Amino acid sequence: MKRVLPLTLAVLTVVLIIIAWFQSGGVERRALQSASTPEQAARLMLSQIQSHKFDAAYNRLANRNDVDENTFIREFTGSYGSLLTISSLEGFDVGVLHATDEEATVRAKFHYATGVGPLDDTRDLTVQRTGDTWKVVWPVDSRAKLPPQVIPVNYLRWDVISRGSGDDWGVQNVDSPQVRIVSMNAIQRPDSVVLVGEVVNEDSVPAYVNVGATLLGPNDEELAQESSFDKIAHTLLPRQVSPYRIDFPNMRLDKIKNVRMDAKALLIAASADPVIAIDQQKLETDALGKKVLSGKLTNQSGQIVSIPHVIAAYYDSNGKVIWVSDGYVAQALLPQTPVPFAVDLPPDVAKNVQTYRVIVNHFELTT
Repeated sequence: MKRVLPLTLAVLTVVLIIIAWFQSGGVERRALQSASTPEQAARLMLSQIQSHKFDAAYNRLANRNDVDENTFIREFTGSYGSLLTISSLEGFDVGVLHATDEEATVRAKFHYATGVGPLDDTRDLTVQRTGDTWKVVWPVDSRAKLPPQVIPVNYLRWDVISRGSGDDWGVQNVDSPQVRIVSMNAIQRPDSVVLVGEVVNEDSVPAYVNVGATLLGPNDEELAQESSFDKIAHTLLPRQVSPYRIDFPNMRLDKIKNVRMDAKALLIAASADPVIAIDQQKLETDALGKKVLSGKLTNQSGQIVSIPHVIAAYYDSNGKVIWVSDGYVAQALLPQTPVPFAVDLPPDVAKNVQTYRVIVNHFELTT
C-alpha cells in the first residue's frame, strides 16, 4: 500500500502536466517550432491545405489579420462553379528563391487534379520570421468590388425548335449547318504527329463542331484515328472561325501517306453573350523559363463565366497555322473583372511566330 500511493501520485502529476501543456498551447508551439526555415513554413501550410485543414493553414499566415479566411479558402476550393470547385490539390513543390535572416521568397508550384485534366499554378510567396518560427505572408485581395448595376443585353440569340413525336411522318428537322475545314498543317513533334488548322461555320445558324482525322499508311490502311476533343471552340456562331489541334501520340510523319479529315456539325441553340474581351496579349518567357502567350480576360457581360477555356492559334510569316495551344483558367470570370491567363507553346515554334489569334470558349457546371 505504501508503494501504490506514491505511484498513483506520480501518474497523476504526469497527467496534470500533460493537460497543462496542452492548455498552454504546447502542441501549437511544437508545430510552429518545426517551421524553422522558410521552406518548412511553406510546406507545412500547403500540406494542411492539401489535407483540407484550412483553419490550421490560415493560422500559419503572418498577416492573417489582413486576409479574410473565407477568401483564403476559396483560393483553393474555388467559387461560382469555377474549375477549382471540381479539383483537388494533388501535390506541390517548394523551393527558396532567396532569403535573408528575416524574410525569404519561396516559389510554390501547385499541382491540381481537375475534371479536365492536370492543372498547374505557380506562385512566389513571401515568408517572414516571427520569433523562432517562419510564417507565410499571403497576398491580400485588392480587387475593387463592383457596385450593383444594370447591364443591358442586346446580343444575338438562336433557339431551335425540333420536330416532335406527334408531327406528321416525313416532316424533317432543319438541315445541319455547313462547316468547312479552312486549313490543315501536319507537324512532326518529338513524340507525336500533330495536325493544326482552322474550321469555319459558313452557315447562317450556330453549329456545334468537332474535327476528326484518320491517318492512312502506304497502302491506304488506317494507322490511327483521333479528334480535336477540347482543342477547339465547339460552338461556332455564323461565319465564326476556330483553330483546332489533333494529337497522334507515338506516330511518325514519314510513315503517313495521306490524312483523311472530317468536320461534323450539329445545329444548336446559342447566344453571342457573354462577350469576353482579351487584352494585353504578348509572347513572353514566364518565371519557369517557358515560352507563353499571356494576357487578361475581361467578362463584359452581366453573367458569371464559370470555366473559361483559352485557345490560341499561331501563324508564320505566310499566314499558315503552325501551332495551336489551349489552357483552362482556374477561376471564374466575374463581370468587369480582369483575370490573367497564359498558355504555353514549344520554344522551337515560338521563334517562328509572326502573329497569333486568341479566342475564349467557356463551360458551365450543370447540376
